Amino acid sequence: MKRLYIIIGILGLALGIQAQEQETPNAKQAHRIFMDIYGKLFGEEGGTLHYKVNIIGIYKTEGTIWMRQKKSKFIDERYIAWNDDVTYYRLERKKNRVTIYDAHSDERDKYATKFKFEPDNYTYSIKDEKKKGIAITLKAKKGVKGIKEARVMLERNTLTPTSIRIRLGIFHTTIKISNFKLGGISDEMFKFPKEQYKHCEYVDKR
Repeated sequence: MKRLYIIIGILGLALGIQAQEQETPNAKQAHRIFMDIYGKLFGEEGGTLHYKVNIIGIYKTEGTIWMRQKKSKFIDERYIAWNDDVTYYRLERKKNRVTIYDAHSDERDKYATKFKFEPDNYTYSIKDEKKKGIAITLKAKKGVKGIKEARVMLERNTLTPTSIRIRLGIFHTTIKISNFKLGGISDEMFKFPKEQYKHCEYVDKR
């Protein structure tokens, strides 16, 4: 399901910044701020957020996602997906159909490889945009495929993301983020509750 890969991929891009050699003070500041958030959201603490995105010609959706380390769960109007880092379950809500994949297989989504994030493929900077908040701009280095540029807006006081504007190919789109919270994520969140979906059709693609 491409929605989950896009959201996680973009958040990884926005928050997974790593230090480069010969960084400027500006880049170091961006690195310090975001590595703190990234370490919690994608680390042992984990976190959750609500997202709303409209990519013209591809899809329009909104939903909630929970993440911790390599585990995740998301819910939108069409799907619910659970990933416990071993098995990935995707429920098509209207069709009552559950498709099962290996958690580490790109076969579960043809868009998966397009949104993988490599920190060294980007340069970044930070800017105070006054009333709008703090902006981080990431630009892809020459030859990098996929996301070419991202502009991440942070709330000034909490330094949490409020939106991410990306350029992918020839178009731009903005993901709006709300209800961003860190912590309080247990392994139970990522376990597929099979007892609740006995009535569903199952398709195993492992």
